[in-house]
Amino acid sequence: MKNQFLSITLSSAVILLGSGLKSYSQTTPAATVKTGAGITVALPEADTKASKTNFSKVVPWPEGKTPTAPAGFTVTKFAEGMKSPRNIVVAPNGDIIVVLSNSQRTKVEQIANEISGKAKSEVQGKSVNTVMLFRDANKDGKPEIISTFLSGLNQPFGAAFIGNSFYVANTDGIWMYPYKTGDTEITGEGKKILSLPAGGYNNHWTRNLIVKPDQSKLYVSVGSGSNVAEKGLENEIRRAAILEVNPDGTGEKTYGSGLRNPVGMAWAPGTNMLWTAVNERDGLGDDLVPDYITSVKEGAFYGWPFSYFGQNEDPRLKGQAPELVAKALVPDVPMGAHTASLGLAFYTAKKFPSKYQGGAFIGQHGSWNRSQFVGYKVAFVPFKNGKPSGKIEDFLTGFIKDEKEVYGKPVGVAVAQDGALLVADDVSGIIWRVAAK
Repeated sequence: MKNQFLSITLSSAVILLGSGLKSYSQTTPAATVKTGAGITVALPEADTKASKTNFSKVVPWPEGKTPTAPAGFTVTKFAEGMKSPRNIVVAPNGDIIVVLSNSQRTKVEQIANEISGKAKSEVQGKSVNTVMLFRDANKDGKPEIISTFLSGLNQPFGAAFIGNSFYVANTDGIWMYPYKTGDTEITGEGKKILSLPAGGYNNHWTRNLIVKPDQSKLYVSVGSGSNVAEKGLENEIRRAAILEVNPDGTGEKTYGSGLRNPVGMAWAPGTNMLWTAVNERDGLGDDLVPDYITSVKEGAFYGWPFSYFGQNEDPRLKGQAPELVAKALVPDVPMGAHTASLGLAFYTAKKFPSKYQGGAFIGQHGSWNRSQFVGYKVAFVPFKNGKPSGKIEDFLTGFIKDEKEVYGKPVGVAVAQDGALLVADDVSGIIWRVAAK
């Protein structure tokens, strides 16, 4: 089973980026690792008895209030009034495709969650299962055309275009539909080209999609079906991985494995290197394990569930798979434990100042399992020549109201053809638009 798993599926951290930068730490590190991007990470001692539950309550944005961007940027509403806008994809002609979906819980589960103390905003019902289209032809930041592009789906998340085909990734598989440039709705009959294991642990139902630059391959991300394989490795086949397939769904192979919940995916500008944003495991304390973004080397294994950040064994699985632990690669950029780093987009336009050119924006949905809130923002990592080149920065903040309440939770991020950054705030139903003045 171990060999099968490898072949089929497979913030007290100290962070140093380059020379001359100071480290910071509030605890004595138990292990120190250096990433391929040259970042040194000091990891605290794992504590399997330190797990927290701390759900945020979502309250409406006050009239006129927006998230906060750095000086020189403006933040406006591109669209609002939707339920659960999760992912944003830019069509080849510039149309903005927004995927509406959320985790689905039965009425019994909702009642149980409410009794256990979960905030009402965390208890979500039936998913909208719809894809919307927004067209801003005159590039004034306000769409003139809004239409239902496709509906009747099953927890969709990923979307992509190849030629005359539109692809959407439901939680249980990839569907392909006929499409012509300029279409404002899908009218043709679709077909399922690939089945996938549906759902997953703690909302790991999202299946993202990305197309290889030469359009010869599709990549789909599939999250784990458990926290640390407590349901058995047989439940993790084709999970915790990024799968590669042909545009017709054939030729599947595992591109990268040991990735607990890879969601955001993007190609680093000027390279053929795929990057992904990954949510790491729960139950080891407030500051373990850091979520991360990383380059994905073909055929590589990144540790889950047996180890984290390289060869640091999870104490709950210690000694169970030494041969896999020995193969585990260290991811590139730690993004903070429990930040729920989901969205990922590289800035490929020219409107933002030069420091943002080629850099990565990461949508951090925010913690629910940490003593104090972390995440709830869009972070930025500068890149140069396709590699991280500086320290992580806050880019879009202001989503947290206080220690109990938040205004929103950013998820998907995308760069529009006019150079603006679009951010999906799923719990408030808003797409925020960040533009350079």
